[in-house]
Amino acid sequence: MEFEKLQQIIADVLSVDLDEIKPETTFKDDLGADSLDVYQIVMAVEEEFGIEIPTENASAITTVGDAVSAIKAAVG
Repeated sequence: MEFEKLQQIIADVLSVDLDEIKPETTFKDDLGADSLDVYQIVMAVEEEFGIEIPTENASAITTVGDAVSAIKAAVG
């Protein structure tokens, strides 16, 4: 469930197809996201899930799978 919601957020922010977004997909290299794009994704995730991802955790997110793990850790 987290992955599908995250996938939709990423697709909306980066204007990419859902098919391009897999757990091993990297934000920078595969999707061409810059730091502002990643920040927008983190903010949208926090709003969607009603969570807060600490800055130190957010800076360690490089793949979609990392983001799913951060969401699961914050949700509990």
